[in-house]
Amino acid sequence: MNLRVAAVASLAACGVLLAACGGAAGGAQTQSITLYSGQHVQTAQALAQAFQKQTGITVNIRSDDEDTLADQIVTEGSHSPADVFYTENSPPLESLQAKGLLAKVDSSTLSQIPAKYSSPGGDWVGVSARVSVLIYNPSLISVSQLPTHVSQLAEAKYRGKLALAPQETDFQPIVTAYDRAYGKAATLSWLKAINANASGHVYPDNETIADEVNRGAVAFGIVNQYYWYRMRAEVGAGRVHSDITHFAAGDPGYVVDVSGAAVLKSSTHQAAAQKFLEFLVSKQGQSIIADPSKSISFEYPIASGVTTQAPETPFNQLQPYPMTIADLGTGATAIALMRQAGLL
Repeated sequence: MNLRVAAVASLAACGVLLAACGGAAGGAQTQSITLYSGQHVQTAQALAQAFQKQTGITVNIRSDDEDTLADQIVTEGSHSPADVFYTENSPPLESLQAKGLLAKVDSSTLSQIPAKYSSPGGDWVGVSARVSVLIYNPSLISVSQLPTHVSQLAEAKYRGKLALAPQETDFQPIVTAYDRAYGKAATLSWLKAINANASGHVYPDNETIADEVNRGAVAFGIVNQYYWYRMRAEVGAGRVHSDITHFAAGDPGYVVDVSGAAVLKSSTHQAAAQKFLEFLVSKQGQSIIADPSKSISFEYPIASGVTTQAPETPFNQLQPYPMTIADLGTGATAIALMRQAGLL
């Protein structure tokens, strides 16, 4: 996720405000944790504010692209000021886990989430989920003309009509799924073809894809579903000229990926950091994610029996490509293939 400068500035200011307004009873010194967040600004802010209100623990938020923050954590090592790392996707968490930088998540917290959505090693916990979709402009392309399989994006008839955001970490799981389904040689060939088809419409982030498709600058693109719902909430239904649809059931382009959170092994506030993870998967935390009026999230809550309040396909009715968190891995192979294809 490439966060917009204004939003980052807004959240940075919020972090200062949270630190200033938190006070413990009797004037005692307030506990605080530092959250490195690659999640959407409003989602992280809403959760942090609710957590502070419940516990009195201040959350200071440092927000940036999740890959940038993961690299920063590696560079900082045992001296990192981060207590918690909260991401949009699992690969950055898996990468830090492989480097031995994450603490074990409390078993009581892990038990709130179906095991398949959290770290196989117990080093991070899944918080919410999202699914890849095609966003398209019906005035430029009909739903019957759209590809039903992600492999078809390479067809010459889509040249100039396709929008991509390969720098988005959201795109990595699709490349990983394609590689898993068809192998590296086929994936590299496919990536080169879609790079050519998207020429002139390769954008820095999914928000831009949604905006460009909606205004008719390009026919269709690949995003996660919540970008379309967020855009509709922000601009109003009357100004939405696009729609979304899924690839065929079980197709490698139809991918569910997970947003998660972890406690850094180097954190000097282990108990408070673990409490924050506990809050994220609690009914209150999941209800904030489920309610777009509170978090502007439009992601799927995956714990505590909470379901989204947004009018989108229910999570239990999705039919994605069968792939586990372990299969998604660190994303390193997907990144390497995209670099070879000239997409990065």
